[in-house]
Order: sequence, then structure tokens, then C-alpha cells
Amino acid sequence: MKRPPKAPSVTVSDVAREAKVSKATAARVLGGYGTVSEAIRAAVLEAAKALDYRPNELARSMTTGRSGSIGVVVGDIENPFFSLAVRGISDVARLSGINVILANSGEDVEAEKSAIRVLLAKQVDGLIVTPAQSGDIGHLAEIACPLALLDRALPELDVDTVTVDDRDAALRATRMLTRAGHRRIAYVTAAVLSGEFRGAASKINTSTVRERILGFLDACRDAAIEGAERNIHFGSGRSESAHAVMQRLLRSDNRPTAILASDSVVALDLFKAIRECGLNIPRDISLITFHDADWTSVTTPPITVIDQPVYALGKSVAELLIRRLKGDDRPPERIVLPTTIIERMSVGPSSAT
Repeated sequence: MKRPPKAPSVTVSDVAREAKVSKATAARVLGGYGTVSEAIRAAVLEAAKALDYRPNELARSMTTGRSGSIGVVVGDIENPFFSLAVRGISDVARLSGINVILANSGEDVEAEKSAIRVLLAKQVDGLIVTPAQSGDIGHLAEIACPLALLDRALPELDVDTVTVDDRDAALRATRMLTRAGHRRIAYVTAAVLSGEFRGAASKINTSTVRERILGFLDACRDAAIEGAERNIHFGSGRSESAHAVMQRLLRSDNRPTAILASDSVVALDLFKAIRECGLNIPRDISLITFHDADWTSVTTPPITVIDQPVYALGKSVAELLIRRLKGDDRPPERIVLPTTIIERMSVGPSSAT
């Protein structure tokens, strides 16, 4: 069977003719560079839509020196937190005609370095990164294109950063537990600790976890709870060994009467483990988690959460990066967004006798 002849592609010249402007003006509008009036911009975009114009990305890159894309490297794309943040990034990028290339580091700094190399080889115009480790950032300092950090701050890097006040959020959540009478409170995280825990000097791989732990300890100190450091449990990720750690914690003679989970993935595993141990929330154990994931509001009981403005985090960091791509040279911004605690039914009085 003979294939029909391929329809000729619509060119910038065709769009310019339809919009009754010069080819150079149409190219500026379609390429996203230079300045034109809003009326002309609207006319060109309307003509492009009417003609079903599809940009030649290679040709545009050669003409403008830009690929029209940004790279995004996050820690765990299976985590609902990052999925929603990427949605915020993508929505902002799309409105600016920018494509998003997503990579997942799996919270491994070597995988992060590899992803960044690949993205730079693809000539992305800018990068948004959630650093896997705060102690290994040389590769980030060497990035020549605009860089913005999502969720995790690095004081050593003078770049645009969008985070939440993790320390204050953890402090407020822990205070909710201490005010309910809890003294044996555990903090459980998937993060890995290098060496022994030594407070602020500990080698914790992510800044968010470090700040949350410090907030947890602040609240314990305020409540005169001694030895709170011993109730911090690292490495509770998705693995059989992590599940065994949770089981031992919940079945111990001195088990906690309340738990603060570092994220909703850890919290869901804890929720399952609590049920497997025959314990009741909140009668036997109270539970609070960071991030208002969908599942937290439909369980029995629904879970009290620290609600982070995750979509706004992604939206804000994308806006900062795109501003840089347009030539903004003001000093880097460090935006800290507020959190709120959504009280549900997973916190009750301490069951300790």
C-alpha cells in the first residue's frame, strides 16, 4: 500500500505571513526571546495555533542558543511529595513554553551526579535539583547554567532556593504530642546517618531531615524529656530490614507511645506495621507525619499531618529559575514557605502508665 505524501511542515515564515508580521518578529515570539508588544505576540501565537505550527527544537536551539528545556532532579519520584512538586514545576514551565526533563536520583549522590551530566549533555537551559547529600555538593557548585534548589537548602551555594521551615514544623508537631502527655516519642526517617548521632554536627545526608530532627529535639528539650536522641530511628526506607526495624520498635517493652514520621511513605509503612502488631491508633500509639498525602485522610483513623505547600514549592522554584533564564540578575532568593498542621484523629493521650 502506497503511503500518502507527507504534508509539508509549517514554517516560521508561514506563521509570519498569517500574522502579517516580519519573519524576525515571528521568530522572536515563537522562540521566546527579544521583546514585542502584547498585541503582536497574541497575533503570532494565534496564527501559530491556527496553522498547527510545531517548532523545530534543533533549529530553535541553533538560532537562540537555548534548548527550551530545563532539567529536574528529585530524590524519589515514587514519593507523592516529589510527584506533586514536579507537577508545580511542569505547570509553570508549560506556561512559558519550556519542556521539563525529569531525572530521579533515588537519594544517591552518585546517581544525582550522573543525571546532571546527562541533562547538561542535552543542553538544558537550567536545572532544578533536590540535593541528595548536603556534604557532597562540588558537582552542584560547578554547574554553569542557572541552578535552583527545591526543598533542601545548601548554605554554601549562593543560588535560588525554595524550602519550608522544617525545624519549626517538627517542633510544633512534637509539642502537640508532648502536650497530650507523651514522653516516649520516636522520630522515624528513611534518611541514612553516617557515624553516630551528634545533634547538629551529625552527618545526616539531607538538610530537611537534619532540621526536622533538631526541631523534634527542641520540643523534647522544652518538655524536659531526657535521652530523646535515643528515640531517633534512621534507615526506615522501603526494605525488609527497615520493616523489621519498625516491628522491633513497636514490639519492644519500652515502645514509643507516639511517633513523628519524616514523610508519608515512612508513615504508611508505620501505619501497616502498627496494625500488624495489633496496636490501635490513637489508643495505643499516636502518629503524625510530614506531608498531607492522599491516603492520610481516608484511613481509620485519618492521620494528623504537617501540611507542606508542595505544589507551591514546585511552582515557586520554577518561577525563580525561569526568571533567571530571562536574564534577571538580582541576588539569589531563599524563599521559606509556611506549613500548617491538619489535626485529624491519630493523636490521643499517652497510654503509658
